[in-house]
Amino acid sequence: MFTSDSEPFSVSICGSGFIARGLTLAIERHPQIQLHKVLTRRPIASCTEFPRQDCLTQELDEVLEGTDVLVECSGDVLHATDVVNAALERFIPVVTMNAEFQVTTGSAFVGHGYLTEAEGDQPGSLAALRREAVAMGFRPIVYGNLKGFLDHDPPEDSMRMWARKQGIRLPQVTSFTDGTKLQIEQALVANGLGADILQQGLAGLKSDSVEEGAQQLAELALPLDVPISDYLLSDRQPLPAGVFLAATHHDSQQPYLQYLKLGGGPVYVLVRNYHLCHLEALRTICAAYRQEPPLLTNSARPTIGVAAIAKRPLRKGTVIERGIGSFDVRGEAVRLLDRPDHVPIGLMTNARLRHDVAPGDLITYDAVELPDSLAQRVCREPSALRGEPTCL
Repeated sequence: MFTSDSEPFSVSICGSGFIARGLTLAIERHPQIQLHKVLTRRPIASCTEFPRQDCLTQELDEVLEGTDVLVECSGDVLHATDVVNAALERFIPVVTMNAEFQVTTGSAFVGHGYLTEAEGDQPGSLAALRREAVAMGFRPIVYGNLKGFLDHDPPEDSMRMWARKQGIRLPQVTSFTDGTKLQIEQALVANGLGADILQQGLAGLKSDSVEEGAQQLAELALPLDVPISDYLLSDRQPLPAGVFLAATHHDSQQPYLQYLKLGGGPVYVLVRNYHLCHLEALRTICAAYRQEPPLLTNSARPTIGVAAIAKRPLRKGTVIERGIGSFDVRGEAVRLLDRPDHVPIGLMTNARLRHDVAPGDLITYDAVELPDSLAQRVCREPSALRGEPTCL
């Protein structure tokens, strides 16, 4: 049972899907947090599965009026950009469970108000694990995600079956399966925690052991003198549904860490074998209300982006309705210095191709026409935001 001596405060949610439903149920049992409004773009009468239909609204002003903290978990980059902008203009702290937004346009908002990614999804869980490790004197060299299955071009009938089975929308299931979500998460980790990537698309070593795979990634990272963000893949032996760090420590601690079952070093592996999404996000929401330092952002000066890669031959004039979770393109992490011309996959909404694109090609700005949006404008030029940065 939750206990708290702090004063209650109100929270509104942007999104009415799987995570929003779980968060609503968790808030119902929290002694400090009171649910204000939930913003949905679906017809309210159709949201029969939502646990608090009385809180649903399609009016953003209703959501922002009278709320102390906004949680953005819509998974939609363009929509989230508009909502976060409106909230920060009203000085409302924003907590996201939306790595897609963070990696695409989140950097433009750093310094314009209180913004943080939540603990619970893999990037926030890695940020929390890093905070604990650094407080104990560890020096992280690998920030790792764990993946059990990957298919860069999954069949649509299979994705529809899994979407029905898991109660999650088709684009989400597809982005999880084709690796786009993973690439986005690790790009956010790299930008937010000051890391690099080994290569475009990440290395993604195959390993049935977190310990062995983490050590292999550490061998690749140590010569770089900068941490890396990457992942391990095992489709034979199930890996924990969590995250890991590979880190070093001062030599004086070696006998103690060996006694404490972390091995003989010099690289030690710390595993967080779960990520509980909306349940852990409650901690970040309370921290945001108290104005504690943000857990994780994409940083004001990101170095890694996520490019759109064609899955199949795409003809001139093709309209890609949605990049993330589509059957036309998938995402790969890239260094911004290496591919400054790439179109972020988070912007690929109703994007019309200007010429043919071959399978495996990275889509560049000269290859597409993008509808005008705040997301598109601030992604190309962050100064498009109104107002001066604050000191938050």
